[in-house]
Amino acid sequence: GQLAEAGGGLVQAGDSLRLSCVASGRAFSSYAMGWFCQAPGKEREFVAVISWSGDFTRYADSVKGRFTISRDNAENTVYLRMNSLKPEDTAVYYCAADQGGDGSFEFWGQGTLVTVSP
Repeated sequence: GQLAEAGGGLVQAGDSLRLSCVASGRAFSSYAMGWFCQAPGKEREFVAVISWSGDFTRYADSVKGRFTISRDNAENTVYLRMNSLKPEDTAVYYCAADQGGDGSFEFWGQGTLVTVSP
């Protein structure tokens, strides 16, 4: 199975972006899906997760109220809507799939770079 992110880019503080992650090759529509980010010189960290049905979501405190995770299982796509972007949101954003639903996230995309200028 493959995960392919898109939608990153260079924006200014306060702008919005929508990242997408298209899944193929596996039954990703039955997996929980998450977004993670890795800023330069830092460890990769959790951003958001959505259950396979879309009924449950959870966010890192740093993005609550600004980011929204959603999914379209018919299109095998997960989205991350990012509003009110801040320079500290600058990172590579990764999509991941959690087959077992236990937070292990066995499958990862290659990432898409988001750069937020002041």
